[in-house]
Amino acid sequence: ALENLFVNAVTHAGPEVAVTVGTLSDGDGFYVEDDGPGIDPEDREEAFEAGVTSDPEGTGFGLKIVAEVAEAHGWTVELAESPTGGARFEFRGVDVE
Repeated sequence: ALENLFVNAVTHAGPEVAVTVGTLSDGDGFYVEDDGPGIDPEDREEAFEAGVTSDPEGTGFGLKIVAEVAEAHGWTVELAESPTGGARFEFRGVDVE
């Protein structure tokens, strides 16, 4: 899942993209965020569906796999905006002790 998020960040923002991983402030999980262009709020709901991509050479399975890995672990994953306007993926229900 993390590999797919890192590859997506580089694919959509370029090799200079900064990716940050940290714990959520409420302690319920972790986030992965980048400083790239982000994902339009109108497109966020369908971003985890198979075949959805904005990359002409992409398969559209990267974020679907991320969602399936999270579900397999009993977690949820939500897509939001990072403080810099990039993509932020919040994984909840994770024991981060």
